[in-house]
Amino acid sequence: MARYTGAQILIKTLEERGVENIFGYPGAAILSVYDALPSSSIKHILCTDEQGAAFAAEGYARSSFKAGVCLATSGPGATNLLTGLADAYMDSVPMVAITGNVNLEDLGHDSFQEVDIFDMAMPVTKYSIIITKADDIAPLIRKAFTIAESGRKGPVLVDIPKSVLDETGTYEKEPSQKFTHKDPSPEEISAAVSLIKSAEKPVIYVGGGVKFSGAEKEVKILAEKLNCPVVTSFMGIGSFDQSSPLYAGVLSNENLMLPSIFKECDLFITLGARFNSRFNAFNTLKKRKIAVLQIDADRAEIDKNILTTASVLGDIKEVLSKVNPEIEQREMLEWAYKEEELPEDTNRGIQIICALSEKLKDSVTVSTDVGLHQIWTALNYKFLSPNKFLTSGGLGAMGFSIGAAIGSHFATGGKQLIITGDGSFNMNFNELLTCVKYHIPVIIVVLNNNSLGLIRLLQYGRKSKGYMASSLYLNTDYVKLAESMGARGIVINETDDINEKLNEALNGSLPVVIDCRISINEGIH
Repeated sequence: MARYTGAQILIKTLEERGVENIFGYPGAAILSVYDALPSSSIKHILCTDEQGAAFAAEGYARSSFKAGVCLATSGPGATNLLTGLADAYMDSVPMVAITGNVNLEDLGHDSFQEVDIFDMAMPVTKYSIIITKADDIAPLIRKAFTIAESGRKGPVLVDIPKSVLDETGTYEKEPSQKFTHKDPSPEEISAAVSLIKSAEKPVIYVGGGVKFSGAEKEVKILAEKLNCPVVTSFMGIGSFDQSSPLYAGVLSNENLMLPSIFKECDLFITLGARFNSRFNAFNTLKKRKIAVLQIDADRAEIDKNILTTASVLGDIKEVLSKVNPEIEQREMLEWAYKEEELPEDTNRGIQIICALSEKLKDSVTVSTDVGLHQIWTALNYKFLSPNKFLTSGGLGAMGFSIGAAIGSHFATGGKQLIITGDGSFNMNFNELLTCVKYHIPVIIVVLNNNSLGLIRLLQYGRKSKGYMASSLYLNTDYVKLAESMGARGIVINETDDINEKLNEALNGSLPVVIDCRISINEGIH
């Protein structure tokens, strides 16, 4: 077997695993890897911050369904990855984060830029590894990818001391082994089928696990056989055709149809979704003691928040391929809920989102942060095909969207639309430099109410007097900010015509930042 430095072995193993892009930021402890990168086929995307690199690796994974890879140095470089790791962990996104560390003999001696990233990352990763000799790099990197991409997917941290990257070891290429799912239990399949057959008014709840399984077709078959309403989580948006008459919207407190659906439902079929405490609908499940069928790849999710009537552990695509043939075609049932014709919304933020949806449709991948803009986008942008909506679901991380859009572009080559708020954009707008540097075709729409809108709404509900914490009082000129970074900037203010200004923005060069001025009380009622 040929001998190479640990850094060279790392790069060769990443190439072996089919890695094409790495998002990172250099530092002293990881420089040996940067020395080895130019001789490889891997493209390194230099972000402006390690958190941005982690979010970019996430966006890459969410759009490609392959593990995204990010690279950071020791100390603050490694700790800056933690928010991205936590976000990937909560949303089940496959990711491999590689950090350099101080020399092996210096670990535990409070060396310069030394942190115990292994222990720090354990609660927010699926698995963490410290590699202590060069000969272990190839097998442990292979293990990291297998863990990240198998079962319920998630992030893995690999920490490698500088001395291990510099010492020599052996490497021999191995073919990638495809992960195979364990077959679902026949008894669990039978119980699920019986429960579905006995239900008169089932509802299907589609979560993010559907897209990671590639089970959109199987979900459509089940829904059309049952002729029942389908709702999605934020992570599940796009996994069921929103133009279908069966689509009842996103599971959100703002979805006015859901209360009546839950009043009639007698079986709640959950596919790859958590019972998120963010939404009130699940309280109805408990109060009415509605039967629950949960299908999930992670046993830990089953019966965690709501007790199930029946459950199936397994890959959703495989499970439904066994369940669907046993279900007979049903006639469309009469439900009391009706999709009411609502008056035209005077919320300028929603008007802008609807106009963007009409103009861009599925020609872009849409990324959001967390807040009012996230809710408005989820409920009002029409997603007609899978995997066009990237958002921070479980962690709710501000600053997620711009990194995610960068990663998504490198995964798909496609145009990106970011819908964000001024509070979220302020978190990571430095990554606009990355967009400009790599000529990423991104449209950044900042719904600018000069406040933390969702926090302000929550404070309004609490009759709080602490608005000074959610009112930003910044009056930032995002046009000048964009131009200073080499992008275009356009303002939509109270008197501007939305369509005219959007056309001007969309028909010019990209990247572009659209500063949409909306009222500080938008959405507060």
